[in-house]
Amino acid sequence: MVAALLILLSALSLAFVAVWVATVRTPRPDGTAPPETAPGWPTAEHHAVGFVTNFFDTLGIGSFAPTTVIFRLRRLVPDDLIPGTLNVGHAVPVAVQALIYIVIIAVDPWTLVSLIAAAAAGAWLGAGIVAGLSRQRIQVGMGIALLAAASLMVMTQFGWFPAGGDTLGLSGARLAIGIGGAALAGALMTLGVGFYAPCMILISLLGMNPTAAFPIMMGACAFLMPVASMRFVRKGRYSLRPALGLTLGGVPGVLLAAFIVRSLDLATVRWLVVVVVLYTAVSMLVAATRRASAQGAR
Repeated sequence: MVAALLILLSALSLAFVAVWVATVRTPRPDGTAPPETAPGWPTAEHHAVGFVTNFFDTLGIGSFAPTTVIFRLRRLVPDDLIPGTLNVGHAVPVAVQALIYIVIIAVDPWTLVSLIAAAAAGAWLGAGIVAGLSRQRIQVGMGIALLAAASLMVMTQFGWFPAGGDTLGLSGARLAIGIGGAALAGALMTLGVGFYAPCMILISLLGMNPTAAFPIMMGACAFLMPVASMRFVRKGRYSLRPALGLTLGGVPGVLLAAFIVRSLDLATVRWLVVVVVLYTAVSMLVAATRRASAQGAR
């Protein structure tokens, strides 16, 4: 079953890349493309963002919140296109992570497949909703999502997650709860909340070994991100060059972290990420409030 999962994961990733390339190359009916999705190569900065965020993602920091912070501070992507750009750009690097972790950490196949399928279904529904939201609503949603992500990072720093257990699989009611939780986390991920911390909490609450979170998290993301990304790509709700930079810079970052560095003392890095994520969350909410005030004054 694991071999079949790896084959399906590889096929889905290739299918996503094919859809992405075909969509970029297909002329619009009016013969033009929006500036954010017009063909073009990423800059060195776009590549660097992909490399750094995926390097730390492989080691357990997460990539969505740090990438969002960089995009906003550097003004690389409009706020309303950040969710789509995150999902599209990080999809392939996360697939590489999943192929690595599924092989080296043996989780019960039925549990792995069930939670991955639930997360992908949640992402499909979530992406359809997020892709149709206005900039103001996305700013509010991402502001709240980033506050949640910062809270989960603080919980990680202080060891407030449940300790978990020793099992590497679920059954019965615990499996049903896990499926529901994974579906909800998958839907929220399309807004930018990230999947690692919610997955770690869910796995621990259900009594599983926390190490099981890595193949489940990476595997779920590797399936749900291409599924969600296809909707963002087809609706043009992402920024092409930064997304391509995340992909091309991200894969080397994953390989370096997984096979050469393997582990780092990340406590200080996490505190830095918490600070900048909180700043970005507040700035998102302030921007949304100002936009609402401006519209109300008209």
